[in-house]
Amino acid sequence: MNARDDKRGGLRAAVSAYCARIGADPLLVQGAGGNASWKDGDTMWVKASGTWLAEAQRADIFVPVDLAHLRAAIAAGDLDVVPRALAGSTLRPSIETLMHALMPQTVVLHLHAVEVLAHLVRADFTGPAPAPAPWCWVEYHKPGTALAGAIAARLREQPDAQIVFLLNHGVVIGGADVGEVEAILTSLLACMRTEPVTPVAPTGAEANTMPPLTAIPDEGIQQLALDPRLYKRLRKEWALCPDHVVFLGAEAACYADADSFVAAQTMGAEARLAFIAGVGVYAAGDFGAARTAQLRCYYDILARQPSEAALTTLSTPQLAELLDWDAERYRLAMAR
Repeated sequence: MNARDDKRGGLRAAVSAYCARIGADPLLVQGAGGNASWKDGDTMWVKASGTWLAEAQRADIFVPVDLAHLRAAIAAGDLDVVPRALAGSTLRPSIETLMHALMPQTVVLHLHAVEVLAHLVRADFTGPAPAPAPWCWVEYHKPGTALAGAIAARLREQPDAQIVFLLNHGVVIGGADVGEVEAILTSLLACMRTEPVTPVAPTGAEANTMPPLTAIPDEGIQQLALDPRLYKRLRKEWALCPDHVVFLGAEAACYADADSFVAAQTMGAEARLAFIAGVGVYAAGDFGAARTAQLRCYYDILARQPSEAALTTLSTPQLAELLDWDAERYRLAMAR
């Protein structure tokens, strides 16, 4: 192996190890959410759609794409360009591949980090203080071409940005290597940390099952129904982030009490996820790890909101374009 091959292998190993480590932290990565990439000459390796960062050292989750092709398209203003996978890979590059190509740094990380998202969903987001690196932000846009266009415009204004905040979505961090990306993320999490609310103690009204559903075995998720503050928010502020909507739907099925839930079932309602005030949060047997991870993330975000904080939710048109999108259907199927 020559020195160049050794360097390539070292970078891949470093990115894979870091992704596996952060992928195991639900405050940073939720199921198949988030993605990472590194550039090697005219090739960019990017996480495949629907794969899990936590599996980076156990499975082949990265796809090589033609970076020269992407850069030529970007220079020509063609943000509808379809990434070209190399080496006969059968995996599909991440929906957000173009976002990674737009960032000039060697290593790029995109996360739905809870401590950051807790700020990005607020109507008065102003950024970190102090900031660990040059940063910019963009309004919410549908992942893919629309989001890439917004990022491209912002980076033309601030080409030195190493942090891009995506409102109601997540954060993108670029660095020369894994060490720089990790240092920026660590500092960012420290300066944006919010203490979660104290959990509400169970009252004894909880039930393990509400046929045909079963209580989700996660104490945080249960707080969404047991804590009146959180229950009030979820009724009005459900659609906060794209992954949340894709995996859990555009609306929350809320019930004032157990009798209301039972009555709805009698009338033919087909609940797969139910929030019953003061009783608990219940899901169908095939709810799965990916959906549970997204619901836990939602709780973690709400639990970090000051009582007076106004949150921004996705609009009806934004919800419609997310839920009627073949790329997200593919990712959802892969994540399962």
